[in-house]
This record gives sequence, C-alpha cells and structure tokens, in this order.
Amino acid sequence: MCDDCRTLLDISEFNYCLCDQHPVLLPPTQAKGKCPRCQDPPKGEVGKKLSGLYFALPYKENHLTKKLIHQFKYQPYLKDLASTLASILIEHFVLSGKNTNEIWENAILIPVPLDKNKLKIRGYNQSEELAKELSKVLQVPVLSNVLIKIKPTASQMELKKEAREKNLQGAFACLPAGRQQKNPAGLAGKKIFLVDDVYTTGSTMQECAKVLKSAGTKSVWGIAIAREG
Repeated sequence: MCDDCRTLLDISEFNYCLCDQHPVLLPPTQAKGKCPRCQDPPKGEVGKKLSGLYFALPYKENHLTKKLIHQFKYQPYLKDLASTLASILIEHFVLSGKNTNEIWENAILIPVPLDKNKLKIRGYNQSEELAKELSKVLQVPVLSNVLIKIKPTASQMELKKEAREKNLQGAFACLPAGRQQKNPAGLAGKKIFLVDDVYTTGSTMQECAKVLKSAGTKSVWGIAIAREG
C-alpha cells in the first residue's frame, strides 16, 4: 500500500468497550477493556468471556479498509498483505498507548482457526499470518496449533447475531499437550490475545474465549484489524 492510500486510513488512537450497541470510549489509563455495562450485563443478557478488544480501523466507513481485508481473505488471496495490516495494528497500539511491556508481558498470540475446507481453498489462515507478523514486532509468541476448529460452520456473514452464536456453538476446542494432561501446554495463567481480521458481533471471539478460559487462561483479549458497528 502506497503512502497516499495509507493516509486515507483513520487509524484509531482510542479503545472502546465490548457493548454491541454504542460502545463506550474507554479512558486511556483504564486497564479493563469493558465498561460497567459489559462488565456486569443486565439480567437476561449473556456476559462476555472476552476481556476487551483492540482494533485499528472502523470497518464500514472506508472502502479501502474493506478492500484490503477482502483481498487478504479472498481472491486474489494477497497473503503478503499480512505485513501491511500488522503495521496498521502496531500503529494503533502506539497511538493508543497500548504498546507497553505491562500489556504484552506473559502474553500469547493465538489466531482464530479456520476449518479444514476453508484452509485448503485459501491455502493459509489469514489470522495466523497476521499473528506471525505481529509477533515479530511485539516479541510475543504465537501458538497456532492449540485452538482448533472441530466442525465446519456456515458463513457468519450471512447470519444475524443470534444465528451467529448458535452457528459457532461447539465449533472450537483446545488440544491437550499430551495424553496425560487435561490442559493445553502453556495456557494456564497466560494472557491470551486472539487475532482475527474483522470483529462484527463478536460471536467468533466469544466462543473461542469461552474455550480458552476453560483451559485455564488468565484472560482473553481480542485483536482485530477492523470492527464493524
């Protein structure tokens, strides 16, 4: 991406809570990624397993953002865009003051997994490629073989929020480190950063976070290039 195109991207210097409707701008000094509402949801609403979300770009407001992500995931399958997109996220971390040792200490990057059919068609997992590029700069290790997708699901793009959640139930699992161990190696007590391309309703990351929390992780945060809504 040339410099002129990059200047068209409004890389966020802020962080927002996880509320589906009207997410709240979080104070720069706040360590938590949730506002009081998504930290303690009203009766009848499901609590969020995700601890917070970092994203660099709004998804709907810029055609260039959509084009970059679409060509990264679909034809012409521009795998090398991972480096460019990772640099946009790194710039967001710098602008928002989230590039501190305290945040990335004791952390692991885990890409949201693809099912085998999509992986075969695409030839790579775009989330994994993004995580690898982030790892080079953040000096945070990537674990790509612990969280796996164990069943194919319908495309999330075609579904509404409730259907998305149902579609993903039981779709992910953590592989044990060995036959004698119940918990995956290296996850207990760790701060996990789930890496994906777009955060829409959060259904995918919430389901992944639920599985990872059951494996003994300390917290699970999300990292996405863009957020829709």
